Amino acid sequence: MVDRADLERWMEDEPPPPRPRLAWGLTGSGHDFLPCLELMREIGEMDVFLSRAAAEVVYMYTRERHPFPPQIRLIKDTSASAAPVGRFYKGYYHTLVVAPATSNTVAKCVFGISDNLVTNVFAQAGKCRIPIIVYACDTRPVHITAAPDRTVTVYPRRVDLENTERLRGFEHTTVVESVDELQRALRARLAELGLDGR
Repeated sequence: MVDRADLERWMEDEPPPPRPRLAWGLTGSGHDFLPCLELMREIGEMDVFLSRAAAEVVYMYTRERHPFPPQIRLIKDTSASAAPVGRFYKGYYHTLVVAPATSNTVAKCVFGISDNLVTNVFAQAGKCRIPIIVYACDTRPVHITAAPDRTVTVYPRRVDLENTERLRGFEHTTVVESVDELQRALRARLAELGLDGR
């Protein structure tokens, strides 16, 4: 059922922020989730778009319902039409980060499927020519990742690796393979905008 209060809030003609903000899409991936969360806390001011799966992962990995500092605004997946994405057309955001990105999210993005908040945000950012940085989880045949209670070895399928490669060919999109690469790409983008001194 649609949360009418949320929908009405997103339909209000809220003025844009004094300067464009960073948008960050969180998916249902636990791969490097905690290091990504630390990077988000370090950067601070941003809007975080949470898929429904991401909201579950946040709790599984932190046991907190809101582990973000106050300058991070959470936008949850509560409307079928993903009403908050309209802000991409109003100059609210300078960059979109999707990190960490599940193979499901990457596949949907590659094939133009926008059926949740994060995939919708990816599509709208692309249509607005807003630079996008994606930390894709499945970038090599074997990797070790941290589950909430243990370390596991993951073997991405060929289709997962192929979709990551397809995503690299998207306009205005940078695909990174580690938290270090994500940090470098994001810092370079903020420096380009003159926002690295915050």
